[in-house]
Amino acid sequence: MPQIAPALEKHPPGATAGQSAGSDFTPLLRTVRRQDLLERRYGWYALGMAVNALALGSVVTGVVLIGNSWWTLLLAPVLAVLSARTAFIGHDAGHSQISGDRAVSRLIGLVHGNLLLGMSYSWWNDKHSRHHANPNHIDKDPDVVADVLVFTAAQAGKRSGFRRWLTRNQAWLFFPLTLLEGVALKVHGFQDLRRQPPRERAVEALLLVTHVVSYTALLLTTMSLGKALVFAALHQALFGLHLGLAFAPNHKGMEMPDPDGERWGHLRRQVLTSRNIRGSVLTDWFLGGLNYQIEHHLFPSMPRPHLRLAQPLVRAHCRELGIPYAETGLIDSYRQALGHLHEVGSPLRGE
Repeated sequence: MPQIAPALEKHPPGATAGQSAGSDFTPLLRTVRRQDLLERRYGWYALGMAVNALALGSVVTGVVLIGNSWWTLLLAPVLAVLSARTAFIGHDAGHSQISGDRAVSRLIGLVHGNLLLGMSYSWWNDKHSRHHANPNHIDKDPDVVADVLVFTAAQAGKRSGFRRWLTRNQAWLFFPLTLLEGVALKVHGFQDLRRQPPRERAVEALLLVTHVVSYTALLLTTMSLGKALVFAALHQALFGLHLGLAFAPNHKGMEMPDPDGERWGHLRRQVLTSRNIRGSVLTDWFLGGLNYQIEHHLFPSMPRPHLRLAQPLVRAHCRELGIPYAETGLIDSYRQALGHLHEVGSPLRGE
């Protein structure tokens, strides 16, 4: 049983001493625990990791066998999809969905993040944990800090120069910008090494460098420099786009807590800031289970295959309490997310 469950029952994240907000969440937590939805799914994840590893190995074998041919480029989109699958495994490891043992979770995260993707597991975990603690909070969630994109009118009002132009057009530029996300994630990981303690830094740096050297060697020893550059560009761009398609619907355009307003308890903070995506098993696969964003935020250590099972329980609980439960189709989720980004930039367009 995950250690997070009893801790949440006693004192949900964001609920201060004396708050009654936790009582909104406790009955739901008890129901979920009674149905064993927080129990680990070791076999499910072991099979998934094995299949993913075999698929990655098959692509690498294909690159070696096809060699210096433009036909090799057909494997770049396949590798991009498998890279996203690898990232989803690393994400689940970071949330202790795969194992309750911290050392095992870190090992899985280091292999799937640092070694296979060139993405720092430690950097991602630190950033993502802060996001989960305070989603869409302008002062506490690193995902809504003003950077390339902005998420509030106040942030937009401070833009100048080229960034002002970016904000005016950010809705149109969002998906083109995600083509750079695969490379950006790697750069952030290397930059974060300075923050890490010496022992952790040494392990992370070794695995990150091993990935870069191995990836470069594979491409340069099997194809010409020109083809290698095209392959890498196509692979990294489509990998970033896939991640962008998975992350974009989750919170953009949802409620943003007022930093000076009333503090929300765990249930409201996670539900009101998150959006679910309706769909089939294919949707679950494509989005890595993140289409159950509400359930994932309420129960971050819940194994991915249990999120679908928890959804009716969460929806019914929210209905009983009168808490809005946001759920829409995939295409409409992009419309809502991009609509919010467009609206934030509207004052800079004189609208």
